[in-house]
Order: sequence, then structure tokens, then C-alpha cells
Amino acid sequence: MRRARLTTAAVLAALSLALTGCGGGNGSGSGSGSAKADTGGPADITFWGWAAGYEKSVALWNKTHPDVHVKYEAITNGGAGGYDKMLTAAKAGKAPCLAQVGYETFSSFLAAGVLQDVSTYVKDGRSEFPDWVWGNVGVDGKAYGVPVDTAPMAMFYRADLFKKAHIALPKTWDEFTAAAAAVKAADPASRIMNLPTDPYLYAGFAWQGGAPWFGVKNDAWSVSFDSAANRKVGDYWQGLYDKGLLASYPAFDAALYSAWSKGTVWAEVGPVWSASLIRDNASGSAGKWAVAPMPRWAGTDTVGNSGGSATAVMKDCSHPKEATEFATWMSTDKESVSNLIASAAILPASKSGLTNPALDAPQSYYGGQPVYQLFRTESAKVNSGWMWGPIMSISATTLGDGLGKVHTKKATYENALGNAQKDTLKALKSQGFSVN
Repeated sequence: MRRARLTTAAVLAALSLALTGCGGGNGSGSGSGSAKADTGGPADITFWGWAAGYEKSVALWNKTHPDVHVKYEAITNGGAGGYDKMLTAAKAGKAPCLAQVGYETFSSFLAAGVLQDVSTYVKDGRSEFPDWVWGNVGVDGKAYGVPVDTAPMAMFYRADLFKKAHIALPKTWDEFTAAAAAVKAADPASRIMNLPTDPYLYAGFAWQGGAPWFGVKNDAWSVSFDSAANRKVGDYWQGLYDKGLLASYPAFDAALYSAWSKGTVWAEVGPVWSASLIRDNASGSAGKWAVAPMPRWAGTDTVGNSGGSATAVMKDCSHPKEATEFATWMSTDKESVSNLIASAAILPASKSGLTNPALDAPQSYYGGQPVYQLFRTESAKVNSGWMWGPIMSISATTLGDGLGKVHTKKATYENALGNAQKDTLKALKSQGFSVN
């Protein structure tokens, strides 16, 4: 993987050089996604991804678009090796035309110079997506892919237990603290929520709190894990845990799922995909859960986002126009979006996708509540001041290691954030990035 000094200007310059070298967009590329040079036949486009239902959307496209044939190839989940496969293929000039890339990893792909600027091809469709979403698939107003979904956060809670204990739903984080104490008082063996230690889930709380981790200033990266705003968010969760008001199961662990099902953990503040996570892993409490808006910081009305992905256009794709046309169609076509909602439980990023009636369906697990209606509303309130850094694998690993030690009293949120700051700065400098 080619390293680059990642400044706003440098990313664009690096990508420009990469495109010049491979002839991006003119049919001369040699990668597996570049297809044959224009010969009068259909454009062949290869698409790598792993999300459920993608292959069905591809099949729908191929039925009605004979001039552009998309071949979908399922690969390992990005974080489990899929991203390494993509980067290795790009280095060898054998990357596909299109690739599923999570927003948290997009900056890393930009830094590696493996994506292609498709701003020209998305300009007519930019109004289909909120500005903050475009900010996750490009830099400096440029776009290198098309958004697919977002993951705004909300509060999932055991409606039966809150009602029985006469505990009001918290609308602010101060009220959440009071509710946490009330849950423990009602049942000393229960806690309102599990300690958030997964780095990407925790990012959603920082996102909501106006506590960014990265920024670009004066053509250089700034890193702010240990900022005052981040310490405020971290201190909030540390304070709840120090008071004994949170459970301390490992993230995404069977013991946590059991606690949800048995009613010893009453709530989960998490992203939209938590709806299926809870449903699929806590079947014993079906019909007892409901969803409410994420608690707010006093004086604000913003929520965090934790997840979401895009269809990225790789640098060696010789048919970027057609590739972008498909990617836009997949994220906006009613039948395709309906499929992705049903198969992958996504919340569409596109404005037209958010009007899809599939989002209005009552969810039996949640007592018949049409929970996706709430997420549709909350998606418009995602804090727009967030961007991901170029080496999230390092940043997230360090932060996750630190947060994973909080429950043992061997670390605090402040320690974890401070170490993430140090390790991220060290890694950026060692890899030649320009840093403020």
C-alpha cells in the first residue's frame, strides 16, 4: 500500500497522479474491475462486498440494464480481512471497479490512493443525500463513491421494566443518570445499560457530543482524542461506572445478550443496526422492547452516528461513469432499497430511500412499534461536524484496548483517550502524514 502525506491537497494530488498513471475513466485500466476496453459490448463491472442482500440488488439491476453488467463477488467482512484483500488487489492493479467500504475506513482508502474521483458523475445526484453523508465519502467537496446507509443512534429499552418501576424515559443525559440510579434502586441486580467499550460504538457518543477525533487544518491532520470535549464525554461514562450504575460485560458478548433477554440490563443506546442485534440475540424478551430518541446533551438536539457504508469506486475502474450510475441506482431505486432494508436492515442514506414504505412497517419484536420511523426522523439530526482519520485500524485498536480495561479498574476513559491520541499521532508521523 502506497503511503502518502495526507493533507486535503495531498490526497487529491495523490489520487490525481494515480488516475493519470492508470488511465482511470478512459477504458485503459488493467485491473479486474476495469473490464474490456470499449468494444461495443456491455460494460462489465465487478463489485466486492459482504452485506446481506447486495447480490439481490445486483440481480435487479442486471435484469433491466443490459448495457452495464455488474458481477457481484462476496468477500470476507472488511474488518475481518476484506479491506486487506481490496488494498492488496489495488496495489497489484487487480482491484474491482466497486467495493463496499465503511465510512470509518474511507479516509484510509483515500490515504492509500486507491479510489477514483467520481464527482463529475454524482453531481446531478448530490441533492439526494445530506451534506454530512457526502463528507464521509470524500474530501474537499470531492466524491469517491456513493453513500448506501447511515446509522443514527437511539435508545432501545425494556418498556415493560421501565413501566413497572415507574421510571420516566430520559430525554437528556442528566436524566439518564437519574434513570440509571432509579434502575439500580428498583432492582439492585439490574443496570440501565452496559459500559460502552467498543471503539466504534463509543465513537457515536463522541460524535453526538461535538467531540471530533480528527480534522484537517492548514493542509495537515489534527488529532483530538484528548480534547476537552472528548474528556467531557468520557468522564460522563466513567462517572456512571464509578457509581456502579452500569453493567460491565464485554461488547457483543453472549453474556450481554443474556442480560438483555433476562432483564438485568434494561437499555442500550446504540445505532439503528442494534434493532436487529437485540432482536436476533435476545429472543427471550421479544415484544418487551421499544425505542426512544437518544438522550441529548443539555441545550442541543443532535444525535450520533455509528456505522454506515458506501459503494466506493476503485482507481483502476475503466468504467467509472457506469459504475457510479449503478452505485447511485442501488442506493436510490425503490426496489433495490426495499431489498436492502429487508435483507440488511439498513437505514437508507438517500432522501428518496428514507421515504420507502418498508420503514413504516410495525416491528413485532418491538411491540408493534414502527421503530425505523424514529430513525428516519433522527437521521436528520446527526451532528455534521465529524470526520474519520486515515489510520483508524491503529486508532481504534488502541482506544478499544484501553476501554476494555476500564471495567477492571486498570484504565479509565481518560487514559484510553490519551493513549489513542499518542499512538495515533505517532503512527501518522511515522507513516509520513502531515500533522498539526
